[in-house]
Amino acid sequence: MKLQPDRFDMQSITAYGPGWVGVDGEKITASVVLGSRGQRLAWHCERFADLTPAHFAQLAELECELVLFGSGLRNRFPPPAWLQALMARRIGLETMDTHAACRTYNILAGEGRSVVAALLLESPGNGAGCERGVSG
Repeated sequence: MKLQPDRFDMQSITAYGPGWVGVDGEKITASVVLGSRGQRLAWHCERFADLTPAHFAQLAELECELVLFGSGLRNRFPPPAWLQALMARRIGLETMDTHAACRTYNILAGEGRSVVAALLLESPGNGAGCERGVSG
């Protein structure tokens, strides 16, 4: 039995795999910021070590209620000092691996929440991995 619509009224993540996400059927292979209000921005970082406070300041400009930070292939936390711009605007941040952030984004956006997913898309060193569809 199918319990979800075939299409959300907002931008949704339809699949993911190592180093990529599918957004409404389009495959994206570079780190990206997606918002439930239709925002879609390049996020210029290829690995966690590339991140700086400026990356998180960019997210604060989107004026959402919550940012889901997909930290790549594993869960890694940014230094608290980098989050000052988000805290100043009272924007929450949840950190999880990128695939968990994809699933959580769909659930929250489907509930009508003002949410942004900042997804670090890293490729695994050996190229191995599995492809998954995402359901909300």
